[in-house]
Amino acid sequence: MADAAEQIQGQKYLSLTTFRRDGTSVRTPVWFGQEGDKLFVMTRSSSGKYKRIRNNPQVRIAACTMRGTITGPEFTGTARILPVGEHAQARKAINEKYWAARIPFIWRRTDAYLEISLT
Repeated sequence: MADAAEQIQGQKYLSLTTFRRDGTSVRTPVWFGQEGDKLFVMTRSSSGKYKRIRNNPQVRIAACTMRGTITGPEFTGTARILPVGEHAQARKAINEKYWAARIPFIWRRTDAYLEISLT
C-alpha cells in the first residue's frame, strides 16, 4: 500500500503490534528500515515479537515516539521472518537510517530480521 509506506517514510520509530495466541495485542516500538513498500525490523530469535510473528504473521504498524506513543494512523500488514540469505538487504536498509545500528558491539545478538508487507 503506497499511501501507508509514504506516511511511514521519514519516521524514526514504528509501533509494531503483534498478537499472542489468545489474540491479545502487544505493541513494541522498533527501529525500521524501508525499501519501497517493504519495511525491515531487526530483532533476536529469542524475543517475544519474533515468537508471536512465527505463530501469527498478521501485524499492525503506526508511527510512534521512542516510548511507543502512537503519532500517526495505524496500518495492517503481514510480517515474514527472513531467511539468513536475505538478512543483508534488511541490514543495509536499517544501517542507512540509523548510525547506531552500524556498531557491531551493540547489536551482536541480533540474529533475525523481519520483513513487513503492508496490506
